[in-house]
Amino acid sequence: MSAKYRSIIPLTAILLLMHSTASYAGKVTLDIFCSQLAGEWQGNAANPNTVAKKVSTSVMCSADQRNLYISVSRGSRFSNSETWWFRQQEDHILLLYANGVTDDILQQLTLYEQAGSYSFLGKGEINQRPALVQLQFDPVIGDAEPTIKGWQWQQNAHYLDDDSDQYQVIRAISLLKPSAEVAPPTD
Repeated sequence: MSAKYRSIIPLTAILLLMHSTASYAGKVTLDIFCSQLAGEWQGNAANPNTVAKKVSTSVMCSADQRNLYISVSRGSRFSNSETWWFRQQEDHILLLYANGVTDDILQQLTLYEQAGSYSFLGKGEINQRPALVQLQFDPVIGDAEPTIKGWQWQQNAHYLDDDSDQYQVIRAISLLKPSAEVAPPTD
């Protein structure tokens, strides 16, 4: 076997290993994700087939990073703001969702990370239908620099009483860093 082919075989093995590792979703705890999402965000929120509305979103982590609080400003779905409270408990995460209009929702989830994206998964009920619930956070990468400038948050459901094998988007919210205001020139 020539030296050319001997160098291709290890390179191929490394590329295959990198691909299989990158496609693997691993279970993680809330502290891994909490600090990445913390901050003040602006963006749009929309349900399928509706006009997007401007929202602001505040995200806070507790000091021990076992609690994540997300508050989405009023006007995204209801006249009240909505609060998402994620709490790390043992090997799962407990979610309490409240909006001041409908009954509060309590749900058990598991958090997974895959290639920089985070996904909360669990079984619950959406629109009075049993469903697998997915709260997917995908990073929005800047064009000029490879840094995270925000997140795309998709709230998805796979209805268990439906023959479809795909998740349906229930709502999407963009979480983008607020634009820096330009300071007036000084003389």
